[in-house]
Amino acid sequence: MSRYITRLRMRRTYKWNGRPIGEDRKLKRQYYESMSISVEGKTEDATVSLGQYILIEGDDDDNPFVAQLRKLYTDGKKKSAVVQWFVRMCEVPQNKRKLLGRDPHPQEIFLYQDRSCDNEVDGETILGAVQVSYVIICFYRNLLGNKVDLLSDGEDGDDDDCFVPSKTDLQSSSDEEEEAKIDSEDELVVKKCRGSRTPRSTEKTRVSARTPRKTPIKKTAPATPRTPRHATPSIPSRSAPARKPGNVLEEARARLHVSSVPESLPCREQEFQDIYNFVESKVIDGTGGCMYISGVPGTGKTATVHEVIRSLQQSAEQDEIPHFRFIEINGMKMTDPHQAYVQILQKLTDQKATPDHAAALLEKRFSTPAPKKETTVLLVDELDLLWTRKQNVMYNLFDWPTRRNARLVVLTIANTMDLPERIMINRVASRLGLTRMSFQPYTFKQLQQIITSRLNRVKAFEEDALQLVSRKVAALSGDARRCLDICRRATEICEHSGSQKNGSGLVGMSHVMEALDEMFSSSYIAAIRCASVQEQLFLRAVIAEFRRLGLEEATFQQVFVQHQALCRVEGLQPVSVSEGLAVCQRLGSCRLLLLEGSRLDLFLRIRLNVSQDDVLYALKAD
Repeated sequence: MSRYITRLRMRRTYKWNGRPIGEDRKLKRQYYESMSISVEGKTEDATVSLGQYILIEGDDDDNPFVAQLRKLYTDGKKKSAVVQWFVRMCEVPQNKRKLLGRDPHPQEIFLYQDRSCDNEVDGETILGAVQVSYVIICFYRNLLGNKVDLLSDGEDGDDDDCFVPSKTDLQSSSDEEEEAKIDSEDELVVKKCRGSRTPRSTEKTRVSARTPRKTPIKKTAPATPRTPRHATPSIPSRSAPARKPGNVLEEARARLHVSSVPESLPCREQEFQDIYNFVESKVIDGTGGCMYISGVPGTGKTATVHEVIRSLQQSAEQDEIPHFRFIEINGMKMTDPHQAYVQILQKLTDQKATPDHAAALLEKRFSTPAPKKETTVLLVDELDLLWTRKQNVMYNLFDWPTRRNARLVVLTIANTMDLPERIMINRVASRLGLTRMSFQPYTFKQLQQIITSRLNRVKAFEEDALQLVSRKVAALSGDARRCLDICRRATEICEHSGSQKNGSGLVGMSHVMEALDEMFSSSYIAAIRCASVQEQLFLRAVIAEFRRLGLEEATFQQVFVQHQALCRVEGLQPVSVSEGLAVCQRLGSCRLLLLEGSRLDLFLRIRLNVSQDDVLYALKAD
């Protein structure tokens, strides 16, 4: 048996073939398709290319490592390779060898899939290419007889020095398979290798390139299907198109859904124009900037910004303004504020990194000048949820647009107008600048106009019914989303009440009143109405403190200060700290409040378990 030539015996020289096929500027890597290996004393150079099976230098000269070449790259200092490893039967654990069902040949190799094994190796440990002439894939669930032979690397299978297993070696009895205890998770890939440096087998066998016939296997009951190890979740495709609305009420319900994108945004023309002018000027000038957009929920902040971006993208497609890139993140969709760095980097470069590494890469990206860099428009929704103790996330989001070479425009959206003054430290607030936009709550006329524009000549509501919904919602919060939900529910009530057959078929006052009662007459609202005066005042103090902070969480000490102030305004005797804690505990036991279970002191953290609209509705009705 000939021995492998290793680098310890002869000197090898490695060089790249051709130009790089790819480049990663972040990692400073250049990727190549092939590499030449010059061996001292030989006239011809060996070449290894992507996809080939290769031999890699190991401790044993007779048994070098076998792998498949996936990538070849250099970082300017050394040559490296990414490979898929294979192992020999002697390296397979003893309890797994019986899964093969036959005696292996010394030259057989097996696919090695272990994530703990490093698949990056030094490129100068590659000895050369090796040709694979036979592949057998065995899935061990009574399917050992199903084998496929494949010729690769241009081989025709006619060489006598090639080891190819005979049909006898490939066959295994079903009795042996049933006796063996087989792990359903195991999957084995067997390969026979040959090449100029591969030890030649003393046995010479020739087999045609057809699939060997398997030994008949005794039929058994079909096994229960199992989930694949690397299953990819997917949404099943729709077998038929979505059903179109069958009547006027269904059409109105579809148009009033919050996810339905309207043709235009009424009542926000001035806000739209101000945001549009701000972003357009930054994109044209190639500069950066930040705008702080505030307003209570449901006032059209996010919808207006999206409409601005759609209009600007249309202008960019028509070459009226320079092209820009738009990305969006939402603080409500993050488990940790520092995940903002990860999402921004991934949407910009399709690169995944840890929060610290992502922050460093973004810092470098927005600080380094680059030719032909396009402007990036970043929308940060629910900004108040990105608050941290050191406020470093907010600081970076406001500081990056100020860099000279950043070309970054940041649009931030929050629910509180005075969030910068309330919770931001000076160094963060100073980066925000003076460009702000405030969205006021909708009036009842504006809400009525929004519903009418969405219906777009679909006659489904009586005029008095629309006015009632608009006035009720405007008196509470001016939330357009709540108004749309009530109208949609009213169409359902109208459709199921049978009024279409007996009456005009339009949504009337009675349907709207029933929808309003359903929306604002839950068990929580009943509990608030039945609460004591001090408990109702405490709930009002919670909402007041939340609006002051711009957050949805506060400590008992902060709420207690608001509670004492409300007691004085109402002409009541302020309660003591212990009495206030007792009131807070009673509200927590009713699940109107969510309290921190591990403590009961001044720093007890408090959250509402119901919406602020429901609390305000119950208190006003009371």
